[in-house]
Formats: sequence, structure tokens, C-alpha cells
Amino acid sequence: MDLGLKDRVYVVTGATRGLGFASARELTADGAKVVLTGRDAGRAADAAASLGPNAVGVAADNADPAAAARLVAEARERFGRLDGILISVGGPAPGTAADNTDEQWAAAFESVFLGAVRLARAAAAELGEGGVIGFVLSGSVHEPIPGLTISNGLRPGLAGFAKSLSVELGPRGIRVIGLLPARIDTDRVRELDALAGDADAARVANESRIPLRRYGTPEEFGRTAAFLLSPAASYLTGVMLPIDGGFRHGF
Repeated sequence: MDLGLKDRVYVVTGATRGLGFASARELTADGAKVVLTGRDAGRAADAAASLGPNAVGVAADNADPAAAARLVAEARERFGRLDGILISVGGPAPGTAADNTDEQWAAAFESVFLGAVRLARAAAAELGEGGVIGFVLSGSVHEPIPGLTISNGLRPGLAGFAKSLSVELGPRGIRVIGLLPARIDTDRVRELDALAGDADAARVANESRIPLRRYGTPEEFGRTAAFLLSPAASYLTGVMLPIDGGFRHGF
């Protein structure tokens, strides 16, 4: 199936590893051009180099108020256009309602929530008909995850923003989608498993609750992201898609 990605241009944030990198890799594999970001300039450059000439790495922190406009300008300058953005950020600090500090909440709000809002606004101002804005969110949009109270607080609100944005931008032919990963085999998920004290036992217990009985791979997530960001998904907007092996049992 031709996804129609050839020569289309995307910004993918938080893409030096994990789900962001997997998404950038699948986009470029299908012919798209990508501006990928990470907080560390060297890691961003290395990640882009591994994807070939259709990727460029830029140091950017989603919490930086100037980052959004700079990334849109970078896409225009390097590749001449912008067709979409996938907004991915590292997960906020784990903890409980009693343990998380005001400083942790404030830092997470700036990067996870307000940073994503700024990036989406900047992209929306630049995109034309056929453009797309994607958010990498979490299964916590639908159900709280024990030990991730900050994520549980911020991700559903960001999903609400994305849903509102889809309604506002729909008349301009711009789509907005959300991806809701659960147990994907990334460094972040392995770190969360380790918090239980016995990472292997935690993984076995989690896999037993997944109908497919395994963690997903970053490649599986990336392929799904590439499809949703592509013209092949041109009638999908306002969608919050679980990528979780069936972990969420509700409709």
C-alpha cells in the first residue's frame, strides 16, 4: 500500500530514541523527510544520520517557548514545506499524588502539556489542507496508571485539547490525531518495570493482562504512526487510537 508519504515533510519531536525515533524511521523509510528533535544536539544529529539524507537532527526542548517557531522554520528552510508534526515528549517523573512535588508538576506541565500546545499552534498556523498534527499520548488518557500520577493528570487534558483542535482545524482540511501507547518495549517502559523491584516479574504480570500476551515493539508503533500521519488516513481526525495489544478492554 502506498501511503503517499514520498517527499512530504514532518517534524517529529523527542525522536532521538523510543517511540519518536521509531516513528521518524518509518516515515523516512516510506519516502518522507523529517526534522527530528532531541534535547541533546549530538544525539539528535546521530539519530538523523542513521536515517539517511532525508532526516535532519535539531536540538530542541519542548518546554522552550521559542522551540515551536524555530522547528517550523527549520522544516521550511531545509525541505521547503511542512506537512505535519508528531509531538512526542519523554514521560514525566513517576510518583504518587502524595510524593510528586510542585516542581515536578510544573516541569511536566511546561514540557508535556504547554510545550505540546505551543508546537501544535505553531504547526496549525503553517499547515495547509492535507496537513496533520499528531500527539503521542498514553493509555492513561482512558485509565490511570498506578505510580504515574503526573501523567494521569496531564495526558487526558492534552487529549481534550487535541480533540478540540480537530474540530477547529477540520474546516481547513487539517487533521489532528492522538496515539495512545501502553506497554511498548522501550527504555521508558523497561525503567517503569524496574520500579516494581523485579523488572522481569513486572513484565510477565503486565503481559498476562494483554490479550496478545506480549509487549509491542517500537516498529509496530512507528508503522501505525506513519499510517495515521499519511494521506492514506485522510478521513481520520479527532481519533485517539490505543496501540496496546488490546490492553484496553472498553470500546
